[in-house]
Amino acid sequence: MSDINTERSGSILQVELNRPAKKNAMTSAMYIAMADILNDAAKDDGVRVVLWHGAGDIFCAGNDIEDFLKNPMGPGDSPQSRLIDALINFDKPIVAAVQGAAIGGGTTMLTHCDFVYAGESAKFQMPFINLALVPEFGTSYSIPARIGYLRAAELIQLAQPFDAKRAVELGLATQVVPDTELLATAIATAQKLAKKPAEALQACKRLMRQSTREHLQQAARSENEVFSAQLRSPETKEALTAFLEKRAPDFTRTKQPAAAA
Repeated sequence: MSDINTERSGSILQVELNRPAKKNAMTSAMYIAMADILNDAAKDDGVRVVLWHGAGDIFCAGNDIEDFLKNPMGPGDSPQSRLIDALINFDKPIVAAVQGAAIGGGTTMLTHCDFVYAGESAKFQMPFINLALVPEFGTSYSIPARIGYLRAAELIQLAQPFDAKRAVELGLATQVVPDTELLATAIATAQKLAKKPAEALQACKRLMRQSTREHLQQAARSENEVFSAQLRSPETKEALTAFLEKRAPDFTRTKQPAAAA
């Protein structure tokens, strides 16, 4: 079985994250595969809409920690940066159906979707700070721009979790839907979009994203550089060690570099 399943239904491309036993956590190979799927769909005139969801009762738990430690993200080209670029440059609509947990990248990837339907069970969080890391997928720019700095600080600096209702209130989800109706609701929207004039639909998205695309690209590049540096820091080493040892991290063990005179 593939970790990512795709299925064409007319002009709708369904993409399913398929690692339910691992909470659909993303590996390096999955980031590359997802980027390739989107880049191929962008060039395929037969695809008008992408419908994205997760297998089982979870959308995505973010990075697979074991795989991530074996393949740490670098400051330049990386599996994650390939998917970030693919999402930023994708002009066709993406409809997401989110059930259960959407953690870390499971939340930040959704900021590039055009419609996000959240099941009543959906739980979101960007816990990067808890691992002494920084946000990704351009969200250091897009989240404050979308919901305001003070509310973004709660989500990014405190890593505050939030539910489906709060996601809609913040403008991070389109609608709360009963879990039993979630996929059907997303499919219905995808079908409506597929009937719209394709060129005009893509032009609408390009125009709506035009003013933010360059900012997102710059934010993503900056995030990758800082993320890579933090990944090798004493703080992150302590955070990841604590995570694997299933204990609370003690950041008093880490020393900050002395300030330059």
